[in-house]
Amino acid sequence: MISSVGTRVSMLAFPLFVLALTHSPAQAGLIGAMRGLPYALLILPAGALVDRWNRKRVMILCDIGRAIALGSIPIALIIGRLTIAQLYVVSLVEGTLFTFFSLAETACLPHVVSKEQLPTAAAQGMVIDSVSGLIGPSIGGVLYGIGRAVPFLTDAISYGASVVSLFFIKAKFQEDRDPAPLHLWADIKEGLSWLWKNPLIRFLALLTGGMFAPVVGYSLILIVIAQSQHASSFVIGVILACGGIGSILGAFLVTPLQKRFSFGQLMIASTWIWALTWLLFAVAPNPLILGIVTAVTFIIVPIYLSVQFGYRLALIPDHLQGRVNSVFRLIAFGSEPIGLAVTGILLQAFGPITTVLLLFVPQFFLSVAATLNKGLRNAKPIEELIED
Repeated sequence: MISSVGTRVSMLAFPLFVLALTHSPAQAGLIGAMRGLPYALLILPAGALVDRWNRKRVMILCDIGRAIALGSIPIALIIGRLTIAQLYVVSLVEGTLFTFFSLAETACLPHVVSKEQLPTAAAQGMVIDSVSGLIGPSIGGVLYGIGRAVPFLTDAISYGASVVSLFFIKAKFQEDRDPAPLHLWADIKEGLSWLWKNPLIRFLALLTGGMFAPVVGYSLILIVIAQSQHASSFVIGVILACGGIGSILGAFLVTPLQKRFSFGQLMIASTWIWALTWLLFAVAPNPLILGIVTAVTFIIVPIYLSVQFGYRLALIPDHLQGRVNSVFRLIAFGSEPIGLAVTGILLQAFGPITTVLLLFVPQFFLSVAATLNKGLRNAKPIEELIED
């Protein structure tokens, strides 16, 4: 939680700082893109390496590296040697280490909690992410007002807290490894092959990617709708924050829902709710209702993500966790740039209401596909996966 809040603090401070230094939104955007670039380029080899390396050591070294990278900014400010090039490098290093850390964190989770608790653990992770999304930016604004270096120093300290906490976890983060030599592309291919030959995981990856791509530009749609309703920038911020409130509520619902319904029932129902609640954006008449709709639509997101995340972690063999999850993430979230571009084009051409309706169409057909998919409907309970 501390590390997640610290990351949100620096993510807000980066564009503010770059804009203050350069007065260039393009520079701020490029530095932000540098953080996301390694994820797109390195996620497949990172997954293969995480399956070979000591995952706990990877996480500790990554957070030490991130602490040093972020800590270099206040040091350079103090001695008067900070340059825009250093900010680019720090953003690139932070994004690279995040890629390795996040895959190691995902892969080790089945060793830290029991398999039947995986969806609950995933939901708690969503709670942390949602809460940090609410707290981090507000704290970041205050800290940046105190001093430009303070948010980056805060994030560096938060990574130190993460390192300390990792040393206190006694569970092994992986099974014993085969000492065979590393063959990077062969290992990547093994992960690709396993996912593609598993019809359920393959369908979940395609379903997740297909459901995310149409909605990834939701914030832009919300801003355009809210501005058309004469909402101020403060009100728009509150509307967007309502998504975090909905996410927190949804995360707390995961465990009771999982006890009551099967995996297939939850996945099919959450897909339909995801699609149908999206239509509410087209009929929200004022900013107040728009905020309520945002909260309602986000309730289903952690339910969908946590249930499928826990199930696939229970299904994937330990020695393939990093590789298969890296392929899954590439399929599920690699289409985000396309989704953003399409959303912007549709908004420009047709306006927000028609854009919402058009983006509902692929969600509708994917919901139908989920309902008709026999593998999803008849998926084994997670308890049987544990026995297997």
